[in-house]
Amino acid sequence: MSWVYVFLGFCLLILLHEAGHFVAAKATGMRVEGFYLFFGPTLWSFKHGETEYGVKAIPLGGYVKINGMNPEEEMPPGEEHRAYHRQKVWKRIVVAGAGPAVNIVLAFVILYFVFAIGGLEEYKPQVGKIEPNSPASKVLQRGDEIVAIEGQKFAGLPAEKKIERFGKLVAAHKCAGEQKDGCVVQTPVELTIRRDGRLQTISVKPHYNAELKRPLIGFSYGGEFAPISASLAASRSLDAMSEVTTHTVSKFVHIFQSEARKEFHSVVGISDIGHQAVDAGWRQAFLLLALVSLSLGLINLIPILPLDGGHIFWAIVEKLRRGRPVSIRVMERATVIGFAVVLMLFAIGLSNDIGAITGEGFNVSK
Repeated sequence: MSWVYVFLGFCLLILLHEAGHFVAAKATGMRVEGFYLFFGPTLWSFKHGETEYGVKAIPLGGYVKINGMNPEEEMPPGEEHRAYHRQKVWKRIVVAGAGPAVNIVLAFVILYFVFAIGGLEEYKPQVGKIEPNSPASKVLQRGDEIVAIEGQKFAGLPAEKKIERFGKLVAAHKCAGEQKDGCVVQTPVELTIRRDGRLQTISVKPHYNAELKRPLIGFSYGGEFAPISASLAASRSLDAMSEVTTHTVSKFVHIFQSEARKEFHSVVGISDIGHQAVDAGWRQAFLLLALVSLSLGLINLIPILPLDGGHIFWAIVEKLRRGRPVSIRVMERATVIGFAVVLMLFAIGLSNDIGAITGEGFNVSK
């Protein structure tokens, strides 16, 4: 059933994205011939006014067919003035940017309600989830309170600061001897825990995590969700969006670096992560929906055709040329290059997804 929710979530994001283009085009007087979910042969459709609404067979997106996006397209008699290419530059920018804008605003709305309704998780210095086959799995139990590490309690510090200091103490343990998965940590970490009301001191050797490049014991700190104010919910939503935006832009800037390429995923990987998120609970599912919506909006703003950002870019170029349209041949070449870039990104993402699925798989709980 979770796969159904994932599919419906993607459909919702696509519909709202295309609805942004549709409403903006209608509002600025353009002629909209079609509004379709997915691509390929038509499975079902109906016509209302001048617009046909339908569902296609290949579930890889959707589109709004606005007449005149190709200057060489023939318009119905008397409708020439409503062609996309004949509109003012600001109108074209509004129409092209409306889809990504809807996704970005939707991401904020979802994040806001997740934080406003679900609150924020207040972490405590106690053991939450324990990673299977980790050093922690052999000596710790869920609910154990971490009183001190290496004899240091950091009394008086807030829980978050205390947890941060504990993490630094574990990370300070050095490796000895390089291995395929990093290195072996020889010096054990001394933990003072409270279990069932009694204090215990245990030693555990951390395992070096090659991906994070630091030693880990293999557990996460537990906590509980506490209600927050509307203003804090809005602030946290903006912070999360800013972090995702920065991360997304960074990955595209460093696309030719192997580490950055490994983080690209196609719809295959995203749907698998979505499936896990739904199984993990409503909060994780809606957080993922918000972040996918934000990513969809940001990716569509990349200034290459056929993406929305490409239409915005060439409209601005025309404005800088004092209203002189860019040659159709130039636009065609730009579209070919754009398609090549999009296919390259899809291929990278699919390759990463195949590697994850045939390897350890995806894990949204890490």
